[in-house]
Amino acid sequence: MPITRELFIGGKDVPAASGRTTEDINPYTGEVYATVAAAGPEDVRRAVDAADAAFEEWAALAPFARRAIFLKAADLLDARGEQVAELMANEAGGTRPWAYFNVALAANMLREAAAAVTAPRGEVLNAQEQGALGLAVREPLGVVAAFAPWNAPVILGVRAVAAPLAAGNTVVVKPSEDAPLACGLLVADVLREAGLPDGVLNVVTNAREDAAEIAETLIADARVRGVNFTGSTPVGRIIGEHAARHLKPAVLELGGKNAVIVLDDADVDYAVNAAVFSVFMNAGQICMSGDRILVHESLAEEFTQRFTTKVASLQSGDPGDPHTVVGPLVAASSAQRVASLVRDAVAKGAKVLVGGGEPEGAVHPATVLTEVPKEADLYHAESFGPVCVVESFADDSTAITLANDTENGLTCGIITENATHGLAVARRIRTGIVHVNDQSVADEPHAPFGGAKASGYGRFGGRWGIEAFSNTRWVTIATQQAHYPF
Repeated sequence: MPITRELFIGGKDVPAASGRTTEDINPYTGEVYATVAAAGPEDVRRAVDAADAAFEEWAALAPFARRAIFLKAADLLDARGEQVAELMANEAGGTRPWAYFNVALAANMLREAAAAVTAPRGEVLNAQEQGALGLAVREPLGVVAAFAPWNAPVILGVRAVAAPLAAGNTVVVKPSEDAPLACGLLVADVLREAGLPDGVLNVVTNAREDAAEIAETLIADARVRGVNFTGSTPVGRIIGEHAARHLKPAVLELGGKNAVIVLDDADVDYAVNAAVFSVFMNAGQICMSGDRILVHESLAEEFTQRFTTKVASLQSGDPGDPHTVVGPLVAASSAQRVASLVRDAVAKGAKVLVGGGEPEGAVHPATVLTEVPKEADLYHAESFGPVCVVESFADDSTAITLANDTENGLTCGIITENATHGLAVARRIRTGIVHVNDQSVADEPHAPFGGAKASGYGRFGGRWGIEAFSNTRWVTIATQQAHYPF
């Protein structure tokens, strides 16, 4: 029997006001895995009502009491590995290693949020008036609208709410229609069990056809004072426009067209392993996935032979099989989208080194291309699937030019045994994140995470997340009476 879940508003599980529901489909089997409530605008307003009512008390709660909730939630989440593995396999086709990685990182994000609650915040300012004291104080925004995506559902579901809550805000989260349990309701369940007060976090699930209306209603509500979105660049542009129209700050973490650069002093075996992980973890459905592997011409032949051999050996298919590396994409339509990018590239002159062909349902074969021309859609578009392009370069400047030849700027990996060489290249890469002697997929809960250019703006992680979801307020204290001219 499919799982049945309702909305989570004001600490209670409640049906949509209309009584409507929507189906959550298993991408590998095509069967209904869960049925969730399909919210309408009236439900969004109910959720904001609850968040607004809870804000003052939550913001005033002693920091040590708030910290205890996050620490307990982290331990509770750590204990739910098996549940998360089942959820992620059935909702989004996630493999078991990917699910357990989600649990571990998300739990540490909650622990980092706990640390942030009691971290020093604000500054003492010099004042021009004699005997006056100035303070720059960080204060919460109020109600935050959060949007959580499906691809790393527990990581990004926790990230959608952890920093805003730690800063003292209350949150209404709209989880993805493709993983409403893992990236929304599961997170709420864990925090509820940890003692989060009613109304501080609210979850509004919706039918796919209502997504735009739900998002616009949520952002337009005058009581919502900040927006937190992780997702694709096209949708992020829309969310950013809505936030700007209502003069609300937004943090947008969007898509990437990421490169892994293998310099001439790289260890080839290490470079192959790093690149395979970067491209094919979670079937390439990570914003940080390596779309382009750029290899120095002196290593290109050896690297490409070893890389394609390893890619050809990757097991694909059932996400429940512990040996599966490349599981299904989130939907059969996503696999067809990736296949169309490959077909277009081949029709315009690209060569297939491994894979290609038609997907089986939502499973697309691990694919490596080369000689993809600029007029091919794949040259510019984020593949968001188990596909990459391998190209060679003659010198560092050419590699940097190729890596920067995209409207996106999220992350980059530079493989080298010479850190000085790697850092010199890294300084010229236009991304929000760059990893020297590592691949492009990496995330740490205390580090500033975010992109440049069309990959978004704002930063998650550590103090940067707290700053993103709080205001700086100037407060002065006069220790003596002022003299006025009239």
